[in-house]
Amino acid sequence: MIRVLIIDDSAIVRNVFSKELSTYPDIEVVGTAPDPFVARDKIVQLKPDVLTLDIEMPRMDGLTFLKKLMKYYPVPTVIVSSLTPKGSAMSLEALDVGAVDVVAKPGGSYSVADIRIELVDKIRAAAVANLSRDRSPEKQDTTVERQTVKRSMTETTNKVIAIGASTGGTEAIKAVLTKLPADLPGVVIVQHMPANFTAAFADRLNGMCQLTVREAKNNDPVVPGTALVAPGNYHMILRRSGAQYYVEVKTGPMVHHQRPAVDILFKSTARYAGANAVGVILTGMGSDGAEGLLEMKNAGAKTIAQDEKSCVVFGMPKEAIKAGAADRVMPLTSIASEIIRMV
Repeated sequence: MIRVLIIDDSAIVRNVFSKELSTYPDIEVVGTAPDPFVARDKIVQLKPDVLTLDIEMPRMDGLTFLKKLMKYYPVPTVIVSSLTPKGSAMSLEALDVGAVDVVAKPGGSYSVADIRIELVDKIRAAAVANLSRDRSPEKQDTTVERQTVKRSMTETTNKVIAIGASTGGTEAIKAVLTKLPADLPGVVIVQHMPANFTAAFADRLNGMCQLTVREAKNNDPVVPGTALVAPGNYHMILRRSGAQYYVEVKTGPMVHHQRPAVDILFKSTARYAGANAVGVILTGMGSDGAEGLLEMKNAGAKTIAQDEKSCVVFGMPKEAIKAGAADRVMPLTSIASEIIRMV
């Protein structure tokens, strides 16, 4: 049984979340709190397994509270945030300081029914999340890596790197992309994330990376030095026209309860890039990406799965490894170097 404490200044949200979550036999709502001050006492008293935390609250915002919580009393936390630029930015910072995942707050075009399954999946993932992994900045000399890529670029301009992640993936993707050089072959990324959050995520990465990182648009070319992030609520498909790769961004049925889905990207990469691709599956709950990574490997692509110790949730990589889809299983700190070696 997963014991959940709901922290939100809206009485309506607290009541609706309590009612909806209580319909699941493996989840027990042990309490609610209207602000971090009440939540602090209830966390000590009730010892919940998972928190849902509103990011924008009076008296103390959720981000400030989360920073204190992760320092003194870490509890797996799912951020519930409004679809505003401020909410998106604060949510990404919350993921940076220790939150496990984020969901869009009900309201406007998003009803409780729309996010119920997503919220439950993220609570389940948070309950098994590894909060003890090292979050300190990774030290690595990338000088040799950059020189290697530059010497071989004439042979690698037709290659593509496909990356998929879910729970814990925002930090994992950041750890990989910030160590990749500016002249690397094109990168395409699916991170399970609500609509309107992916643009902020891409912008945040763009300010940290040598690569140009941006949210993908339909028919965007996949070119060296650029990483395209699938927009929330849209699948991203790799296509090819002659020697040029490009992406198709489209709606469609959810796959593994996800849109965008990693499998959609990986399967299209297997079809259109074949042996010219590198596939990387990172931390995440569930099995999305396992079938696609296997198709990539069978098409001749080189494939990497993140190892259990460095994952927040060892779900997606585990399923890919079980399927025989991974050429290499390695810690997060080594993946960027291996991508460079493979291309």
